[in-house]
Amino acid sequence: MIEPAPASSLSRTRLRMARATMPPRAAVPDYLPARMLNEFVYCRRLFFYEWVDGLFAHSADTLDGAHRHERHDRKEDELLPPDEAERIHARSVTLSSDTHGLIAKLDLIEGDGAAATPVDYKRGSPKDTEAGPEAWPADRMQLVAQALVLREHGYEVKDAVAYYYETKQRVRVAIDDDIVGEAVAALAEARAIAALGRIPSPLVDSPKCPRCSLVGICLPDETRRAMGLEPLAPESQVSLFGVDTELAGDRPLDSSSIGPEIRQLFAARDDLRPLYITGFGLTVGKSDDVLQVRDKKQLVQEVRMHDISQVNVFGAVTVTGPALQSLCWAEKPVAHFTSGGWFAGMTSGMGLKNVFLRIAQVRQADDPRFTLAFAREAVATKIRNQRTLLQRNHVEPSRAVLARLKALADDTPHVTSLESLLGVEGTAARLYFEGFAGMLKPEGDDELPSFEFGHRNRRPPRDPVNALLSFAYALLTKDLTIVCHAVGFDPFIGFYHQPRFGRPALALDLMEGFRPLIADSAVLSVVNTRMVTTKDFIHAGRAVTLTASGRKALLRAYEQRMDNLVTHPLFGYRVSYRRVLELQARLLARVVTGELPRYPGFETR
Repeated sequence: MIEPAPASSLSRTRLRMARATMPPRAAVPDYLPARMLNEFVYCRRLFFYEWVDGLFAHSADTLDGAHRHERHDRKEDELLPPDEAERIHARSVTLSSDTHGLIAKLDLIEGDGAAATPVDYKRGSPKDTEAGPEAWPADRMQLVAQALVLREHGYEVKDAVAYYYETKQRVRVAIDDDIVGEAVAALAEARAIAALGRIPSPLVDSPKCPRCSLVGICLPDETRRAMGLEPLAPESQVSLFGVDTELAGDRPLDSSSIGPEIRQLFAARDDLRPLYITGFGLTVGKSDDVLQVRDKKQLVQEVRMHDISQVNVFGAVTVTGPALQSLCWAEKPVAHFTSGGWFAGMTSGMGLKNVFLRIAQVRQADDPRFTLAFAREAVATKIRNQRTLLQRNHVEPSRAVLARLKALADDTPHVTSLESLLGVEGTAARLYFEGFAGMLKPEGDDELPSFEFGHRNRRPPRDPVNALLSFAYALLTKDLTIVCHAVGFDPFIGFYHQPRFGRPALALDLMEGFRPLIADSAVLSVVNTRMVTTKDFIHAGRAVTLTASGRKALLRAYEQRMDNLVTHPLFGYRVSYRRVLELQARLLARVVTGELPRYPGFETR
């Protein structure tokens, strides 16, 4: 594992790392939506994700709010100039302010003549105080933004109204100089944070987090645990000008001292499932939001687009233009494989619009200290997980091999170059695959021939087990390439694997520790349970490849493995391996941008 810096210098190390990874200031869009000012006051980190990163995820609350706003958005009324209006009652009006750089879509504008009152509809309930119901601070700021936009268009706005659906109450907010000054200051800080490109720290033990739709991306508790920092006071947030203060004043703590447990604020498993299309000559089209798989003109299968996370096509499968465009808009990637199972590439939507992570990724990839530190952790994690798999599955694991693997993993912090680390990894791989045959169980149906495995070979694989391993690694590479895109990385710029034409180096970096846990385990499963037999392979000269039935069997085992729940060693809760891949990629993103001090590899016991 990576050796930590001494406690006395840890704060200075993090501060230097933060400054080194600080991206250049970026041009901020001319207009800030009033809704984003609401998000900024509610949670600066949420604001950054939604406005700078362009991320949004629905939850039950957001879906309910969107449904309630539908009837207001169906018709956009005309808003007459102040000198022409007598009685104002206009719905769904979009206005902007050049002075303040604001744009707002107003649910309702009421008034007489030049006097106007914006009304904004909220799904929840108002803040309950001794003086009566009040609008929440974030809602007040949004109403002030709407008032400023109306004032720029010549209307006199003295107050604004928040209508809360849950209690069916109208709560009035006075638009005076004090609250306008507060809104203008918040607007300036929001723009400054966006221009800086450095995400604010997460909230600490906040009641806002459990119902936030982006909590699975933000990972507030997990990020704090990985930081190894003592929590700040509840609900505290570091302002733009306090970033260096927090980094310089933190204290390294044991993870157990951060809190009794990490709140698991997102589902352990993803309800969406990958779609695999393996038939020859099939066509994937669409009708409304339903994907239709056809064999010539005959309908083979229908799948709702909202139920899938990705589409995987093998060989001669055609995806129509309308289907491809809809999948891009929905951010559902399409992975392309050859008929033999090689991962050829991917079609996806625009993805994240924030380039700051990719800028930091390029910088860190050019830093020998960073790449070596990450590579040490990746290789040590891989070796330890290989050792664990041998202990769990080998009929009689060699004590000498297990001891040698442990020694190799323990020696990685002392390796001084990537070239030497490749040698350590190669030695561990040789020892591991020499014992791989001992994990293939010949017991069972004696009428079925057993699988033999001598050593790892590829391009092309020359025996059935190696064919299975190559296909499983291709699937894992595909999934981690998709994860890299989702997080905002460039999957072709790695830290351990060096750049090579057509190779997703970063996906391979992240994949190292998961090869034995996911890919190798899926292969052992299909072989030992006889989900595949020697009849599921095609021999062509020295090359061996899977038949269609063999691929389908391994796909089932692979997806079952990805859906298995496992306890995360750092956070202590159980999540599926598919979730773990995303968690680890997001942790790496925080390391690359300087938010976390080191990358914690995923090791199972």
